[in-house]
Parts: sequence; structure tokens; C-alpha cells
Amino acid sequence: MRRRLLVPLLGICIVAFGSLAATLAAGNAPELGLDLQGGASVVLQPPDDVADPEVIDQAIEVIRARVDALGVAEADITRQGDAIVVELPGVRDQRRALEAVGQTAELRFRPVLEVFPLEPVAGAPPTSTPPPAPTPREGDVPDSEVVLPGRPSEDEPPRRYRLGPAGSLGRDVAGAQAIFQPTGGKWAVLLEFTEEGIARFNRIAESCFNRQPTCAVGSVAIVLDGQVVSAPGVQSPQFQRDEVNITGDFDEAEAKGLATVLRFGALPVQLEQESVSTVSATLGADSLRAGLLAGAIGTTLVLLYLFVYYRALGLVVALGLCVWAALQWSVISYLGVSQGLALSLAGATGIIVSVGVTVDSYIVYFERLKDEMRAGRSLRSSVDRGFKRAFRTILAADFSAFLGAALLYWLTVGAVRGFAFFLGLSTVLDLVVAYFFTRPLVALLGRRKAFGTGRFLGVDQGPALPRRSTVGVS
Repeated sequence: MRRRLLVPLLGICIVAFGSLAATLAAGNAPELGLDLQGGASVVLQPPDDVADPEVIDQAIEVIRARVDALGVAEADITRQGDAIVVELPGVRDQRRALEAVGQTAELRFRPVLEVFPLEPVAGAPPTSTPPPAPTPREGDVPDSEVVLPGRPSEDEPPRRYRLGPAGSLGRDVAGAQAIFQPTGGKWAVLLEFTEEGIARFNRIAESCFNRQPTCAVGSVAIVLDGQVVSAPGVQSPQFQRDEVNITGDFDEAEAKGLATVLRFGALPVQLEQESVSTVSATLGADSLRAGLLAGAIGTTLVLLYLFVYYRALGLVVALGLCVWAALQWSVISYLGVSQGLALSLAGATGIIVSVGVTVDSYIVYFERLKDEMRAGRSLRSSVDRGFKRAFRTILAADFSAFLGAALLYWLTVGAVRGFAFFLGLSTVLDLVVAYFFTRPLVALLGRRKAFGTGRFLGVDQGPALPRRSTVGVS
């Protein structure tokens, strides 16, 4: 009987503390969410007339590819109805990261007809009417002549461009990468066209090189999301697939960000930023310290109460929480490394709440144990009988908590899902610890005389139950 109790007790201790030691030795730790390490979050909303789930799913995949290219670890991209929620924990340049995530990246190459407010070059047709105001992205119709704003610059006044129909589109581009140009000391984006795409681009380049009426200025405008990011002059009528540069007043981060959104293609739908929130690393660290302090104070107060009320059994609770915490830390660290699970402030709240669920399991068992002893049974027999009856209650309570957590996880998104996941995980671990640690440990203590007195356990033992008498018939 003693061996049947020692095997599960030693087994769970080896698993819990062995996995914890391996986790610490490997340098792993729980990945922290946006609200605990700082970062940015944005809710992207498609137009009201776009409700096709396939379009939203395609947009999510493009955004995920862009985020991966930015090197953001543990990014969380989810759907919330028709909206897309993007959380970027730990990102340093939050503004540029958000721009790269939500940029539609509709790339078009257009011949330049006029530039305002600068005077057109010699040979260009005169302007007969005042230039119209810049149009939004919705007005960037590929087959029409448009007037679009130029990219803002600190060194030059804002420009507007009258542009001809687009002769080449973003789908003609097969790849893009940021390069540094030593001659000019600036960054640019090198494009690689498809076979069909370079042919279409060269038709524009030839007309601009020869200053034909369709490209009187001799420049090709590179239009991204309805804005002219660059309008370089054309120096050759023909280009190879991999020698077309997007030049402009780019720094390294801007050039790499532009290359990223072009390399992974355009979003299938224009997304507007419905809400943006940022959390500094300092504020995240403060939230983490506050959460740890709240958990430590709450757990300490609970343990003090249990030591006063249950005396020696309070030690069982303290040891059980150590085993539970070791398993919790190891599982969360493993899921963070292998599955990208991030521990948010809501998840930490779920863990703190689950401490109460775990302690309830001990209280149910100990109160049943005390009832058995008050009925006059010995501690040894009360331990086994009490656990069998208490475990049904523990199982029902934990199942209810797990079911509630599962429903929350299934029906909600964002922070609430984090709370639900960690609450459900903690509930499962509570059952494991109750059966494989608490049960055999209390049973072994019940077989020792030092723990056999009711006063040491905080309970008055009732009168011994009378023995059943037997009557012999001769």
C-alpha cells in the first residue's frame, strides 16, 4: 500500500521539478504579451460592403507574412467579426510597423503628364485649368487620368502630379528588396518584375524616354496606395527585370518597410485603422510587476489563513502549490516556444483567479476529512474515505470551471481568450495535482503518529465508532 502511494507522489514531483529544471537550463521562459512588454495593437476594418470571409482570411495571411518579415516575435493576428485585430508585442518602431501592417500596397506605374506647383518642362502641354485637389485612394483608378499627391518631404514643398493611365500594376512585380546606393548615399527599393510585367513597364519607359505626349515630363510615377512615392526620370528606354529602382528620400527603415509590403503583395481589400493603441516597454514592465505583486500578496494571505485554520495540512497546500506552479511555468514556457503562446495581463489574471480554484479543491478535501474524523473514524481511514467523496465534488467543480473557460475561449477574441485559456489550463493542472500529489501525500502523513492527532490537524476527533459485535450460534 505504501508503494502505491509513493509511486504517483514521486512521479509527479519528478515530472514537475524535472521539467522546471530543464526549462530553466534551456533559458526558456513564458513569452510576454503586448501589455506586459510593450508594443502596439491596431484594429483594421474593411469597407461595409466587404463581408466575404475568404477576402478577410486572405488579408490576414498577407498581414501575417508582413509581420513575420518585420521580425516581430509572438504577434497575434485574429478576426473580430469582420475586423482584423493585430497585436505586435515588443516592436520598437511602432508607427512604422503599424503602417506596414495596414498598408494596402496597391502599386501602380503611371506616366507623369504634369507636376504642380512646379512649371512643366519645355515641350509639355500648357495647363489650361487650375489643377484639381488631390484625390484619395478610391480615386486612383488604374485606367483613368488622375491627379495625386506626392510623398511629403521636409526639404521640398508638397507636389501634385497629373498622371496618365497606369501601364503596369503591382502584380507585375515578383520581388522587392531594400538596397543602399553608395553613389547617392541613400536607400532605395530594387524591384524584380515578372517576364510579362517588365514588358509592360518597358512600354511606359520607352514613351517617357522619348518624351512622347503620353509622358511629356519624361518621368514615371511610382504610386503606392494613391500617393506618388517617387517620380524618377527615365534614363533608358529598356530595363532588365531586376534593375528597376524605387528612389526617394528613404531612410533604411522606410526602404525596408516598403520592400516588405511590396514583396508580399497587396491586401485584397482596403483596410482602415479603426483604433490604435500603444503600450510602452516601461508601462508593460510596471504592469508585470503589479501583476506579480498582486499574485504574491494574494497567495501569501491565502496560505497564512490555511496554516492557521488547518495547521499541518497547510503545509500540504503550500507544497501542492509549488508542484502546481512548476507544472504551470513549464507548460506555459513550452507553449510559448513551440506554439507562440504569449502571456498577457489578462492571462496572468486567469492564473491568479485559478489559485482560488486550486485552493478550493484542498478545502473541499480537508473539510470532508474533518467530517470523517468528527464521526469517530481514525485519521487513516478518514483520509481514504474523505478523498473518494471529495474528489467527486472537486471533479464537478473543476469541470464547471473548465467548461466556462472553454466557452469563453470559443466565443470571444483578444484578451478574454487569454484569460480563458490560462484559467482552463490551471484547472486541468489542479486535477492532476489533486490526484497524484495531494491524495498520496495526505495518505502517507495519515499513517504517521506525529500527524495523527486531531489537535495537530485543527479538528476535534469525535468518539470512536463502536465495533460491530458478532453473535455466535452454537
